[in-house]
Amino acid sequence: MKNNHYRTISQFPDTERPYEKCERSGPGMLSDAELLAVILRTGSEGVNVLDMSRNILSLFEREGIAGLCRATEEDLRQIRGVGRVKALQIRCIAELSKRISHAQIGYEAELNFNDPQTIADYYMEDLRHENQEVMYLLCLSSKGSLLRKEIISRGTVNGTVVNPREIFVSALSHRAACVILLHNHPSGDPTPSEEDIAFTRRIQLCSRLIGVELLDHIVVGDHRFVSLRMEGLMDSEDQMQTAS
Repeated sequence: MKNNHYRTISQFPDTERPYEKCERSGPGMLSDAELLAVILRTGSEGVNVLDMSRNILSLFEREGIAGLCRATEEDLRQIRGVGRVKALQIRCIAELSKRISHAQIGYEAELNFNDPQTIADYYMEDLRHENQEVMYLLCLSSKGSLLRKEIISRGTVNGTVVNPREIFVSALSHRAACVILLHNHPSGDPTPSEEDIAFTRRIQLCSRLIGVELLDHIVVGDHRFVSLRMEGLMDSEDQMQTAS
């Protein structure tokens, strides 16, 4: 059945065409949907590129354009007119935005790993869009430089399952003097759970026995983070000696 409301972009007034609007006023004056339309360039039969872009963004409800960072090809291809190529374009846009965010903060190897804010800022763009909990292990040298970053657990919406052995096998294999744990809360609230605190203290006790110091455990939410060390939620040296 013919869609009587369908219009091609060429049928829009000049003032409403994304390309012309961008040329006239600059990209900063475009809406999220208009920016996406300029990048995608063309629509498909029965749907123009601007409506397609609006439909893509509506897929993520309140997240809007930020939702593109967690979109899968399967998600995107639910939208009329989005095929393999356009889905790939959108995923590349999301990856580019993450890399730009990282570049603005600095290079991973040059981070100050004594500063939880710096660490959280750098890794937050990767972690805050995850739909499930992901835990990073950062292995550091005695001088505080990064030797290795790896994902040691990818869990569910509510938690991860991490074996302490995996942490220290990796740390020792890379000759790390100390480690930092970093994981996300998909809910966006970085408040550590009782399980997070108990797990951290268990790892801290193991680290003391093995001789690889646990510097911190950082929980990342949506533009927020909590450092368990800064919040006093890690065991002190006296407490660990008592426990041992």
